[in-house]
Amino acid sequence: MTTIDSTVVPSRPANPYFGLLPTISLGELNDAAALQRRVDRKYVLTAPELMELSNQLSARLAILEIEGQQDFGYESVYFDTADLRSFLGAARSRRHRFKVRTRNYVDSGDAMLEVKLRDGRGTTIKRRRSHSVLQVDRLDAAAIDFVDTEIGQPGLGDQLRPVLTTSYRRTTMVDLEDVARVTIDADLRFRRPGKGQVGLNRCFVVETKSPGRPSFIDRSLWRLGVRPCKFSKYGIGMAVLDPTLASNKWHRTIARHFDSATPDHRSS
Repeated sequence: MTTIDSTVVPSRPANPYFGLLPTISLGELNDAAALQRRVDRKYVLTAPELMELSNQLSARLAILEIEGQQDFGYESVYFDTADLRSFLGAARSRRHRFKVRTRNYVDSGDAMLEVKLRDGRGTTIKRRRSHSVLQVDRLDAAAIDFVDTEIGQPGLGDQLRPVLTTSYRRTTMVDLEDVARVTIDADLRFRRPGKGQVGLNRCFVVETKSPGRPSFIDRSLWRLGVRPCKFSKYGIGMAVLDPTLASNKWHRTIARHFDSATPDHRSS
């Protein structure tokens, strides 16, 4: 495991929950815990729970900082077939499934095309390539070839169309004593053509990423009484904005955190 110099002079706080932390560059983060093959665990935390988590973890963490900035805007466009093959694969917990999205790094102006695959053991494999920030809602011939190759289904890429856009602000940290990362997403919003938009307010989506076994971060969350939940930005966004879609897998999460959310159809 790569050792990060935790004596780096702390920069400005990324948010009011974790205060001043030693900083880490993107290169150091990837050296320490790139985790392209990983197990993801997701949690939804209230502000008090996030504050309590920071009390347990702050001494172990370094925070990603790029050009003096520690939280970053993300906008992702998800693609699916007319019969929602990707969505249904997740909703029905198929062992082998895929997800295709473009990701716009709002602050830097860069964009990537990502293919995420889930294998039969629950491991997530992510492949990515650069993509035009001016075409995040479409796939050109090179992008279609990339999708077909990575998923192994020739002709699939040409069937994909944009169906959902998500946006949020993300803070990324790495555990200095473990091969693990944690991301904290705030101000999450979903938008779907013709279906309006809705947001997750007053809560944070926390995602841990580790090679397989639960990390120290996971165990800290469990000690707080916070357990992993079924949370797919794509799946939940689609289901909240279209209640006719299958959502049993995420029903508890939707009922707990989106029960009072009303899609704003004027924002479609």
